[in-house]
Amino acid sequence: MEMEDGRSVNHLPPGFRFCPTDEELVLHFLYPKSLRLPCYSNIIPELDLHRLHPWELDGKALMSGKRYFFFSQKMENRVLENGYWKQLDMEEPIFSGGSGKVGVKKLFEFYIGGAPFGMKTNWVMQEYHLCNWGSALSLHYPKTKGIRKLDSNYKWVLCKVEEHKGNAQSFNYSDEDGSELSCLDEMFLSLDDDLDDISSSHFL
Repeated sequence: MEMEDGRSVNHLPPGFRFCPTDEELVLHFLYPKSLRLPCYSNIIPELDLHRLHPWELDGKALMSGKRYFFFSQKMENRVLENGYWKQLDMEEPIFSGGSGKVGVKKLFEFYIGGAPFGMKTNWVMQEYHLCNWGSALSLHYPKTKGIRKLDSNYKWVLCKVEEHKGNAQSFNYSDEDGSELSCLDEMFLSLDDDLDDISSSHFL
C-alpha cells in the first residue's frame, strides 16, 4: 500500500485492524490476486519468502496486531539463508457457502539452521492455496464467467505469519477478533506445547 508521495505503508492506521476470516482471505484477496482482477489485494504486499526470515517482516509485510500478511509465489521448498519453514503433516480445507471447497490452509513452523537438524522457533505460518476455480468464480465473480486460467507466471499463495508465546495454560485458543480457532489451529497449538514440555523436561 502506498501513500501519494510513494512511501510504502505496511502498518494500518490507529484504530484499524485487519482480521479477515480464512474464507475472506481466499475469496477477496487471493482469488483476485491470482486472476489479476481489480480488488483490495494491493493492501497486501508481494514478498519473496526465500529472502526474509520471519523476524524481518516488520515494515515489509502488512502488519495487524501481531500478525504479518503477504503474498508469495508458490514454491516447492521454503529454505532461507539461516533457516527453513517445515510443513506440518496436516492441512485444512476452506469452504464458502454454496461454492464448496475454495481453498486449502497449510501450516508451517520455522526452524533455525539446516534441515533436518534445525532448532524449532515460536514462529508459525499459515499458507493459503486456491482450488475449485469454477464454482467460486461463478458465484463471487460473475463478470469473469468463462475465465478459468491462473496467471501461469505468478502462482500466488497468501501467507499469515505470527510468533506464538507462552504455553497452553496461558494461551487463549481464540482469534484476535474473539472468534474460535479452527481445529487445525488448536491441533497445532496443542502439539507445539507438548513439544515444548518434552524439550523442557529433557534438561531437568
